[in-house]
Order: sequence, then structure tokens, then C-alpha cells
Amino acid sequence: MPTATELVEPLTLMFEDDGSIPNNPRLPLLIYRNAIDVSGTPDRENVIEAVFAQNGWGEMWRNGIFPYAHYHSAIHEVLGIARGRAIVRFGGAKGREIELGSGDVAVLPAGTGHQGLWKGPDLMVIGAYPPTGRYDLCRGSKAEHAKAVLSIARVPLPATDPIYGKHGPLRRLWGA
Repeated sequence: MPTATELVEPLTLMFEDDGSIPNNPRLPLLIYRNAIDVSGTPDRENVIEAVFAQNGWGEMWRNGIFPYAHYHSAIHEVLGIARGRAIVRFGGAKGREIELGSGDVAVLPAGTGHQGLWKGPDLMVIGAYPPTGRYDLCRGSKAEHAKAVLSIARVPLPATDPIYGKHGPLRRLWGA
């Protein structure tokens, strides 16, 4: 069964509510560099999906990253880069642009804005969600902001890190 690489300590980033994108006031975005070894296999997507599944994250999809700012107010999300490269702005208009490549994984707490700014021609992202929460797509409108802030506060913490399971950094860094 595919596994993650040796434990990678993630980069942690916090973002302020900018009035449009609420972000998460207490949980940091986690960026794991080269966390899943996809080199040397033609089945990169399957490798990432297997790692996420064995750690209890499901409802998976394969695609890119939407080219507009958005967030999820009722669920956390993980993005694993199976192929290619992308530049993603996390945190909304005042956030941070981060280049992601094959094997990198980003774990977004509910409310974290994300927007694909650039993608290589072969980009393939695997997305997944913990079993608790409900998928929604928020685009940063003023009308949804107040409701989203309340929703974000109620999203339960995941039981596992999507890469390393019950003993992964997410549990420690998110206070689970």
C-alpha cells in the first residue's frame, strides 16, 4: 500500500479575514513539501488517493484549482499535487502566492481562501475531505460572509492528518 514519505513538518500560515474571504481565525494552512513520493510511477493520482483514503479522507476528486478566489465554510480540504506545478494564492487578495509541485500537499482549514493563478499544462490535483463537515463553495460575497464566519467556527476537527494519520502534525498543530 502506498505511504507518505518520511515525516515532513509542514509550513504553517495564518491569514486575516479581509472582509471578503474570512479565512480561519484559529487553524493554520498547512503546506507539506514533497510529502508523498510520486516519482517513478505512472499512477501518481492513485498513489495520492490511496494515502488520503488510508487516513480517512474521502469524497475525492481529480482536477485543477479554480481560477477564482473561493473557500469552503463547512468543511476542511486537502489538495495533493499528483502532476505538474501551480501557483496558488491562499488567504484571499491579501494572502500569499505559493508554488506547489508534484508530491506537495496543502491542508486548508475551513474558510481558507484559495485561487489558482497559474498552472502548468500537466497539472493534476487530487482533492479530498474528512468525513465530518459538508461541502459548500463560497466565492467571497458580502452576503455570505457573516453566515460563513459562524459556519467556520462549527466545523469539527478531523480525526486524522490526511498524509500521516492519527499521529501526523495536523493533530498537534490544529489542537486536535
